[in-house]
Amino acid sequence: MRKVVLFIASSLDGYIARSNGEIDWLYTDQNYGYTKFLDSIDTVLMGRKTYEQVLTFGEYPYQEKKSYVFTKNLNFAATSDVEVVTQLESFVNDLRLIEGKNIWLVGGSLLIRDFLNKNLVNELILSVHPLILGEGIPLFANPNTTALQLTGCQTYSSGMVQLSYDVAA
Repeated sequence: MRKVVLFIASSLDGYIARSNGEIDWLYTDQNYGYTKFLDSIDTVLMGRKTYEQVLTFGEYPYQEKKSYVFTKNLNFAATSDVEVVTQLESFVNDLRLIEGKNIWLVGGSLLIRDFLNKNLVNELILSVHPLILGEGIPLFANPNTTALQLTGCQTYSSGMVQLSYDVAA
């Protein structure tokens, strides 16, 4: 069965973006394992707000991956790069059974909460940037308690730390 992997970055105080959605604070001086991670997945899952933010970056960056956007808005119209999904649990469980590489849960915090609360995340790779934003969009929006098992810790010269966890069964 394919794994759902949350690969995401946060500030030291736990924010994934500024309050306005900006991610200008993310370190881009190194690759930080991003290319290797992208090679390990063939499917991208994200919430509507994250998708709309991604569209502001220019050309859709995941064209070579099958992409799904989760929304509760039945009238939401996306570009041809993605498929809109309104059902979470049954869709993800069926998707995991399809032959392929791992599945990337991109964000945002509400979708991450829903995935964690329904036990749909298998791994978490968190890149913690040595920066305190003070406010913004939190990484975790009140999820249920979720036990994690540390599987790796990579430090970088920039001061960033990348933590890898398996979600405990």
